[in-house]
Amino acid sequence: MRILVRVQKFDPEKDAHPYDKDYRLDVGWRGNTVLDTLFQIKNELDATLTFRYSCRSAICGSCAMVINGQEKLACKTMVANEIRKYGQIMVHPLRQVPVLRDLVVEMEPFWRKVKQVTPWLAYPDASYPVTETSQKVTQDTLKDLHNVDACIMCGACLSACSSHEISPGFLGPAALAKAYRFVADPRDGARDQRLGDLDGENGVWDCTRCNFCVEVCPKDVKPMEAIIRLRRASIQRGLSGTIGARHITAFTEVVKGEGRLNEGLLPIKMLWKHPVRLLRTFPLAFKMFLRGKLPFPYQPPIKGIKAVRQIFEARQGATLKPPKS
Repeated sequence: MRILVRVQKFDPEKDAHPYDKDYRLDVGWRGNTVLDTLFQIKNELDATLTFRYSCRSAICGSCAMVINGQEKLACKTMVANEIRKYGQIMVHPLRQVPVLRDLVVEMEPFWRKVKQVTPWLAYPDASYPVTETSQKVTQDTLKDLHNVDACIMCGACLSACSSHEISPGFLGPAALAKAYRFVADPRDGARDQRLGDLDGENGVWDCTRCNFCVEVCPKDVKPMEAIIRLRRASIQRGLSGTIGARHITAFTEVVKGEGRLNEGLLPIKMLWKHPVRLLRTFPLAFKMFLRGKLPFPYQPPIKGIKAVRQIFEARQGATLKPPKS
């Protein structure tokens, strides 16, 4: 089968900017991966083509790149599937990291973010009790990790992250998923410190929940869900001073109190400690009022409010399990 493969090329010693180059070649229809095709291009058409790979088994994450607009592992992406869907194959390097040459990117910014979350078990001080129970890892422990330990650090999620695109200081999905891996580990003694660090700027509250990290993860880690669990753990620990945390707690208070969302009361509960920010909501509130979409801030509860409150009471305490001792 003859196909078109469009690859981004860039040699910093020769090129001012990256550019796309087309290759037409005959490839096998069955079992051929994008990585196989890149090898064929390199061997038959362009010996200068540069890309990174290692295990060729979707384990190491080295061959992560953008294929037809989405982050994928070249070694597990089948040519036949891409041709059926797109009619051609377009290959570009990962986004949001510097390009060294062709499809090879500089991963140091990614690793720097991972290092920021202290990705190893830690004890707050020498007096932390190391007991047989605290050191024991069971099947229940692994379930509590929710598969975040399956991350292969390929960087696909950071490349796809819309929050990182706007705010490069954001820790990113992989680093925060790795942070959750240790927050949920009963052997770790620095859980509160970790949550405190992640509660600040560029931490868990900077995620916009776009879900792109979940879509592109080749190992079903679901980084966004790990971030949500970190948020719940932070609020459980009393870290509710940020705007993001106040939105969740205020939303819960309003629904529990009235049985429904009240858009007039929610910003007041969220921002009463931040009067300047609260004043900034007034133009929007006025427009909503003119269109009849702003309810009075204080409404009587709906009928059946007792049933709604029973739901909250039943769910109270159903958050991230505390470390076992």
